[in-house]
Parts: sequence; C-alpha cells; structure tokens
Amino acid sequence: MAAGPGYSRLLGSHYDLADSIHATNPGDSVIGDHATRPWGSWTVLDEGAGFKVKRISVAPAQRLSYQTHEHRAEHWTVVAGRATCVIDDSVLVLRSGESVRVDIGQAHRITNEEDEVLVLIEVQLGAYCEEDDICRLQDDYGREASVTQ
Repeated sequence: MAAGPGYSRLLGSHYDLADSIHATNPGDSVIGDHATRPWGSWTVLDEGAGFKVKRISVAPAQRLSYQTHEHRAEHWTVVAGRATCVIDDSVLVLRSGESVRVDIGQAHRITNEEDEVLVLIEVQLGAYCEEDDICRLQDDYGREASVTQ
C-alpha cells in the first residue's frame, strides 16, 4: 500500500500520526480528538467515509460497558496487554497481535483483567461511526443506558 503525502515523516507518537493524517485530509477536524473515560481513554487516529480508527487504552482492572451498535461493526486488534472480550456472552482472550470482529448489533465488552494498561486499535466500519451510536446494556460507572439516536 502506497503512503500518501506527509506519511514519510511519521516518527513520533500517535499524536504525530494524527497530525500527519490531518495534513493529508484537511477537512477532517476530528482526527486527534481524545477523550478520557472512567475505564481509560481513546484517541481518533483516522476517519473517513464509512470508517473511524481509534487507539483505546483500558486501565488495569477496568472494563467498557456491555453495549451494542446499530450502525457500525468494530474490529479490535490488541497491541499491548491482554484483552478479555465478551461478544454475545462468549468470552475470548486476545494477546498482542490478535484481533476479533464485532458485527453490527452484537453485544460486546472489553475488559482489562491485568495489572498493565491494555492498548488496542479499534476500526469502526459502517454508515455512522459516532459516539451516540451506543446502546448500553450494562455499565459499571452508572452512565446512561442508551445514547443511540
């Protein structure tokens, strides 16, 4: 795969990656967006028509809500740590370099049962890849059950 203009200077952090991607796609203002959540954080690395790519960090002994999405599938690849993934009540443990796909409508959750930070790359695929496409089925932090519009 050929890299576009600006990709040859990617040498630093994921924030440098976001800057480089933004330079090649000037209209994409969300690249580099970052949010802290009770379980850890996420950073948008890239976004385009029908996809979004995030770096997700999950703190030790924390987990995301058990949730579904109406408009997107997700593909998770672990890059550091070990993820305990629940997909439609089936448990799968992923280590660095391993991945799994979550289809549209499947209930899912990521848990970090380890003592080190879990880092994964999430690729969202679908017609709508925004934060309000979440139907929370269970949440450890008392957040709203459904934010899907």
